[in-house]
Amino acid sequence: MRILSFAIAMLLCTQAEAAALRNMTTLHGPNVFVKDLFDDAGPNADRLLGPGPDPGGRIIVEAAQLNAIARQYSIAWRSVSRADRAVLEWPGRLLRKEDIIEAVRTALTAAGAADDCDIDIPGFSPPTVPVETRPVPTVSQLDYDSNTGRFTAALTLTGEGMNPIDTRISGRIEEMAEAPVALTRLLPETVLRFDDVRIARVRTALLQNEIARSVDQIVGMQLRRPVAAGQPLRLTDLTRPPLVQRGSTVQIELSLSGLSVTGQAVALDAGAGGEKIRVQNMSSHALLFAQVVGPGQVRVTPDAPAAYPAAQTRFDRGAGVQ
Repeated sequence: MRILSFAIAMLLCTQAEAAALRNMTTLHGPNVFVKDLFDDAGPNADRLLGPGPDPGGRIIVEAAQLNAIARQYSIAWRSVSRADRAVLEWPGRLLRKEDIIEAVRTALTAAGAADDCDIDIPGFSPPTVPVETRPVPTVSQLDYDSNTGRFTAALTLTGEGMNPIDTRISGRIEEMAEAPVALTRLLPETVLRFDDVRIARVRTALLQNEIARSVDQIVGMQLRRPVAAGQPLRLTDLTRPPLVQRGSTVQIELSLSGLSVTGQAVALDAGAGGEKIRVQNMSSHALLFAQVVGPGQVRVTPDAPAAYPAAQTRFDRGAGVQ
């Protein structure tokens, strides 16, 4: 009876000390320990088994390997089926492209690039990093051509609880500046208002093509061509809105020796304020050059030349009022 009691006690003690398999384990670092596979693994629970999966990956430990680990580290566990397995996962996330760009920007600025340049990394494939880690990207080597704006860089990612990740990236930078752009699609003959544009960052290469640099340059001007939303406005596409429309009847004024004579004429051209256009006097039918001085108003000075006969020929061929 005493022997039976002792055997039962030993069996209960053995069951109490038996380890339990962990079927699914979430890792928090790059390495796998005995305790990641077994609960109640005993004095060897903190023994290192080896490297685990990469961030965002998993490994599966099958029954045969589990039995071998249990024997090697004196763990009271034995598989009961070939289906026994342990799954080890290390959650990961893709590193943000913005984090890489800021590290590259720091290196490029040190190499002489503008600190507000636009950095493009085509075909960028972000590395996977641990979810719980905030890796620090560092550029260890940079090759930068200031003439073309192209660069290549060796990048190292380091962080607590992760192995360093080395990668190479390449791209190009564009110098940027602020300039007004179209808020929406603008049609030809639109007279621009403050509400038609907004200030945006554009490539300085575009600014070399006579792009408007301030809102004051464009408000009140008229478009010659359509402009897509978000596009800068070229000065060559802007003109002052006409105060006189082609073919309209205008008030013509002739000033001479303090006297002012007025009459009516037909405008053969459209014209903005201050521009000289051709007009034909409605009484004498004389063709003259006159300066636009206001809406529907032109002025002829005593020294203004008469319009060239060629102008009359063009008018007779259909350039005048239909």
